[in-house]
Amino acid sequence: MSRVRDIVHDRKFFFVEEHKTVADVARRMAELHVGAILVMNGDQIRGIFSERDLMIRVVIERLDPEQTSVGQVMSTQIATIDEGASLEDAMELMRVNSCRHLPVTRSSRVVAFLSMRDLMNYELELKTEELHHMRAYINGSL
Repeated sequence: MSRVRDIVHDRKFFFVEEHKTVADVARRMAELHVGAILVMNGDQIRGIFSERDLMIRVVIERLDPEQTSVGQVMSTQIATIDEGASLEDAMELMRVNSCRHLPVTRSSRVVAFLSMRDLMNYELELKTEELHHMRAYINGSL
């Protein structure tokens, strides 16, 4: 059974601080090609800022992204998952909490950030590999 650590074990971990402006954070997210980023204060999770937060809490509310701190508009109800949890547990946690991103913890400390896309890509790679093995077996057996 695959574990969360199998996906995130060698990945860089990006975050921003809550005093950063929405504009700065949006630029950083664009540089990293990510749709969400953790907001941290030292080792403490403060929230998650996502494209959805940008649209709903900044654009629709007509806030100035150059003057608004990400701490004012980030999501603060955050579910986390331990790196030893199964991928099925991660998917279920995302479903139950209606979220697409989970901070990954080790001994209560954040070590990574997992997305639904990460889970889907990992599962797709496994299925593709399985399909190649099955085709090789069938072609070799004929």
